[in-house]
Amino acid sequence: MRSRSPLRSAAAGALVAILAATVLAADQLAKTLAIANLPPERVVPVIGEALQLYLVRNPGAAFSLGESVTWIFTIALAVVAGIIVYLAVARVRSRLWAVVLGLLLGGVLGNLSDRLLRAPGFPVGHVVDFISTPWMMPAIYNVADIFIVSMMISVALLVLFGLRLDGTRETRATRAAADAADEPVETPGEQGAR
Repeated sequence: MRSRSPLRSAAAGALVAILAATVLAADQLAKTLAIANLPPERVVPVIGEALQLYLVRNPGAAFSLGESVTWIFTIALAVVAGIIVYLAVARVRSRLWAVVLGLLLGGVLGNLSDRLLRAPGFPVGHVVDFISTPWMMPAIYNVADIFIVSMMISVALLVLFGLRLDGTRETRATRAAADAADEPVETPGEQGAR
């Protein structure tokens, strides 16, 4: 069943592109302001210990894991961006999926831009991180990371609730029918042979 008419391919692609560009711009602007205004590796309290700014350049992944293989993260981000673009152009017709994938793509492009364009150079640039919420987690992160994590949770929820990329919903009945169609059908001769 559909709640609304599906998006056309061009509309889905445009929505994904607009949202991705908006998140990318916000992420890069925030990083530029952080570099220009924050002292490196010193805590700047904003709301006590609930929200702090702490400027670092991260060569690795979350918690600085994999610092010696930065190029792998660059490839992984590029592959994820490519998959999202493919889905946006070829498969997505759901407004909700287009929004989630557009915001996710913007986050991915934000960190990919750092990997490609920031020091020490292409393709091993360090990601600029500056947001710290010690009460929630010990990691230091950025605007792109916020969108990546929240949209990955959103993707999991969309899958869990059965919303397909084309906007249709998978119900228990359609799932049961699909499972029944996948079961092999036995002929009467096969049943008697047991």
